[in-house]
Amino acid sequence: MTVFRTSLRNFFAHKGRMALSAVAVLLSVAFVSGTLVFTDTMNTTFDKLFAVSSADVTVSPKGAEDTEAPATGRPETLPASLVEQVGKVEGVKSAEGAVSSMSVTVVDSKNKNMGSTSGAPTIAANWTRNDLRSMEIASGHAPRGPTEVMVDADTADKHKLKLGDELRTIAVTGDFTAKITGIASFKVTNPGAAVVFYDTATAQRELLGEEGLFTNVMVVADEGVSDEALKKNLASALEQPYKLQTAKEAADSGREEVGSFLDVMKYAMLGFAGIAFLVGIFLIVNTFSMLVAQRTREIGLMRAIGSSRKQVNRSVLIEALLLGLVGSIAGVAAGVGLAVGLMKMMSAVGMNLSTDDLTVKWTTPVVGMVLGIVVTVLAAYIPARRAGKVSPMAALRDSGMPADGRAGWIRGGIGLVLTGAGAAALLVATQADKASEGSMFLGLGVVLSLIGFVVVGPLLAGGVVRVISALVLRMFGPVGRMAERNALRNPRRTGATGAALMIGLALVACLSVVGSSMVASATEELDKSVGADFIVQSAGNDGRPIVPQAQEALEKAPGIEHVTEYKGVEAKITPPNGKAEDEQLVAADPTYAEDLRRETVAGELAAAYGKDVMSVGSDYADRHGVKVGDTIKVDFKNGSPAELKVAAITSDDTNVDKGAMYMNITTAARYIPAEKMPVNMIMFAKAVDGQEKEAYAALKKSLSEYPQYKVQNQTDFKQDLKDQIGQLLNIVYGLLALAIIVAILGVVNTLALSVVERTREIGLMRAIGLSRRQLRRMIRLESVVIALFGALLGLGLGMGWGTSAQQLLALEGLGVLEIPWPTIITVFVGSAFVGLFAALVPAFRAGRMNVLNAIATE
Repeated sequence: MTVFRTSLRNFFAHKGRMALSAVAVLLSVAFVSGTLVFTDTMNTTFDKLFAVSSADVTVSPKGAEDTEAPATGRPETLPASLVEQVGKVEGVKSAEGAVSSMSVTVVDSKNKNMGSTSGAPTIAANWTRNDLRSMEIASGHAPRGPTEVMVDADTADKHKLKLGDELRTIAVTGDFTAKITGIASFKVTNPGAAVVFYDTATAQRELLGEEGLFTNVMVVADEGVSDEALKKNLASALEQPYKLQTAKEAADSGREEVGSFLDVMKYAMLGFAGIAFLVGIFLIVNTFSMLVAQRTREIGLMRAIGSSRKQVNRSVLIEALLLGLVGSIAGVAAGVGLAVGLMKMMSAVGMNLSTDDLTVKWTTPVVGMVLGIVVTVLAAYIPARRAGKVSPMAALRDSGMPADGRAGWIRGGIGLVLTGAGAAALLVATQADKASEGSMFLGLGVVLSLIGFVVVGPLLAGGVVRVISALVLRMFGPVGRMAERNALRNPRRTGATGAALMIGLALVACLSVVGSSMVASATEELDKSVGADFIVQSAGNDGRPIVPQAQEALEKAPGIEHVTEYKGVEAKITPPNGKAEDEQLVAADPTYAEDLRRETVAGELAAAYGKDVMSVGSDYADRHGVKVGDTIKVDFKNGSPAELKVAAITSDDTNVDKGAMYMNITTAARYIPAEKMPVNMIMFAKAVDGQEKEAYAALKKSLSEYPQYKVQNQTDFKQDLKDQIGQLLNIVYGLLALAIIVAILGVVNTLALSVVERTREIGLMRAIGLSRRQLRRMIRLESVVIALFGALLGLGLGMGWGTSAQQLLALEGLGVLEIPWPTIITVFVGSAFVGLFAALVPAFRAGRMNVLNAIATE
């Protein structure tokens, strides 16, 4: 009990010094808790939606996908006669035909896309009784004819739609217009999908191409009949095999699709939270190390009056426990706030999440509390052991613990060994023949080199800080030299503080190198391979197929030498060795051989566009022993089988269309019925020589009625690629910002405790003539040099990781290494400003010290 009271007294006596460490714990726990609350809330939102929108049993075509838009642009269908047949099955209360398609685009009278901007689909359907389970008509009425449409309230609010407004629906069967006669609101949260409803006949005709067809049959069970029993009855009664799902199965299927995406997002965010925890460990270790050093005489007195080593050790660990407890409690509460903030942010970009569905499972605060407390106590363990070793004779000495030179050299030796092992692993990774083999060595090299740099940091601090000081601090005269000596006074502390910043910046540098190399490699590949002047694809880069009417508009554009169709055709192919595999073949016009220049290792690519012939990639050919002239059996999905001869083998030493198998569209059309033929995924065009500018404008004008597509020349395409990678990196940098913020808190805390530690020294310097301004400058310069030390190590380490990663990516076709020097230099210079910012409060407090009181401090 005495140990606990002592710990409690010390904790509150130094609460100001503990505050920043508590903030670091708070931020890390908040990120973990916020991530868990946010993803759990999204799961709850989707679960509620799936639960209320599913019929007791849903009958669908065999093999129909729940979420994927079909390549043909038309959903799989059922005959309308099936509704009556299902209605007669025992246990069925009612059966209703439904039409639903996600292969549509809806635009308003100004030709603006009414779809979601968050990636959620646009769903076009007929209005049914089943929809009343999840929606209710808020105003107007349901559609009653071909000129009427009803929209969901969220879409209406977002795009300022009202009754009487005209909407145009674009489907593979053609375009049609209708006026809004009703607005329906969801009874549960709609995560972001745009939903439009038509009457049944219109939905069948315009979405499926003919009346008398449905995509699903929604079945309601009689009272007392379970969903499982009804499903068994239907399976027995229906002659043909259909896909039958109970409400629970349909909800589970939807949950699985959404859950896989949410899991990726959750674990990625938790990974960044882990990085923040790792950085926070350095802050906590530094805090307790300095507190123990400053209380050396106090601990020595405790030992002299009878406290054992275990009691002293336990006292420090209890302080850490209290710190972890306070920081974790605040972190869990802040995490809930963070989750609400993320929900508001997602709503702003189009994904609606209601705080009514806010889900805080009991496991969330438990995980946050356990993590925060355990990490804090573990981080304080080494300083606690060091406190336990304080001798009773320390009560007779000045404050501060003598450094263990032997331990420092041992630590430096271990660090050098780990760093060398990490460098060797990275080198082995760059020499790998396959990316899958090298990735293991890359990961090992990253971990070992990171640990090595952390361990060897104090040894590096002496040399690196001197070099940085010579370049940065000497111009500030005596104040600069004092700042340098302060930074060198305790290399272990400087190394730990710099290491915290090093981790975040190393990851930033690594990802910058990889991202820049990817863009440079892809740009070089495009320059070398792409012969087409223009590329036409979905504006959202979501693989939305190009509808026939848009294709027709493209082909009519003036100044175009040719337009190339490009379709993905699914098939099971069986080479001569009999090992069948499911593949997606490319069915394209012969002009595609001009639009994309592919090198061949055997045969001529142009020959692969002849009758009943195809090409294969070199990797596939090597794997199956295929050579030019061999016959491959191709079983087309939704088509008849064919036997095609191999006319060419293309080189897979590329990043564009790697592994693609080509054939002529006319060959595919011989074996796939027209109604089952996929629509174009992407299209290419070449301008008449000398008319590139005019053709570009003409193509854009021809697609002005179809905002879901974009026309790009090669410059646009490269910029788009750069922007996509840049956006991804910005998201990652944003997540890494948490770790960097925690590292900045570490610099602030180190300086603040250092000022307290040097109170008497500061008083003496002030007494012999050092001005407040010079004192503040000295502390700021000390902070700058520590920050630059961490930045130099981090950026150097990160560039090494990035270079090794690029060598592995070169095996996948990304062969250009590009170091983004502007980014690297900006981050390095920015680190100096980070140091200045971190020193503001400690420098201000030091400047306000009373000189006489400071001199009198022991």
